[in-house]
Amino acid sequence: MVTMNRRQFLKFTGASLAGSSLALIGFAPDVALAEVRAYKLARTTETRNTCPYCSVACGLLMYSLGDNAKNAKASIIHIEGDPDHPVNRGTLCPKGAGLIDFIHSPNRLQYPEYRAPGSDKWQRMTWDDALDRIAKLMKQDRDANFIEKNEQGTTVNRWLSTAMLAASASSNEVGYITHKTVRSLGMLGFDNQARV
Repeated sequence: MVTMNRRQFLKFTGASLAGSSLALIGFAPDVALAEVRAYKLARTTETRNTCPYCSVACGLLMYSLGDNAKNAKASIIHIEGDPDHPVNRGTLCPKGAGLIDFIHSPNRLQYPEYRAPGSDKWQRMTWDDALDRIAKLMKQDRDANFIEKNEQGTTVNRWLSTAMLAASASSNEVGYITHKTVRSLGMLGFDNQARV
């Protein structure tokens, strides 16, 4: 523990009080930092988005530089919290603050891939093909495993062989529609990271 005599304590307290008073009066470096930020992002395009990590759904401001129409590949150079977003009011957790590393990761999957049974290679496919394949397999499974009536003859309309895991960064409205769609198919296994 640091030992301090009375004179040193008073000097330290006085210096702290003077520094905090100057900051409250307006001698803080906030204005200079804001000017540097505005200059750095002056030529960028601002896009609002939602953080994909958890069910909180914080708002993001993403800044990109470049224009695909002018042969310069657009790239995100800065991400920060959206101060106008009602959920996070401009703040981000450590994962959200490091989102730019997630976006620029060479291991990030950017398109659907398919591996045939018995194969050791993944094949790239289009989004349309992937969604058509998912719909076809869901229809086949539902037709084969749908239970209309139970042993007592009561109508139950259940589909127990498939479950749905919903996106948690969606809004309440999207979650409600997803839940209603899944239940209308008869699917009982339904979960969400947000547990709604």
